[in-house]
Amino acid sequence: MVRSETRKQPIDPQAIYSRQEAAEALGVSLSTLKKLISAGHLRVSQPEGVRRIFIKGESILAMLDQTVLERRA
Repeated sequence: MVRSETRKQPIDPQAIYSRQEAAEALGVSLSTLKKLISAGHLRVSQPEGVRRIFIKGESILAMLDQTVLERRA
């Protein structure tokens, strides 16, 4: 079986992402992204009276920069 390899685009700090686009960029499910938002790990904008959530690329990159990976011995 031949796998087609898709390359992820780099996260543009100036771009605005939807929840689905942000989840795809991070390689996580939409439900995981929602948990990251609810836990306060990912900053989002939601103008009053608007259902849609906006996520800046710089917010995604900032979250990744603050992530600490613990290695097990």
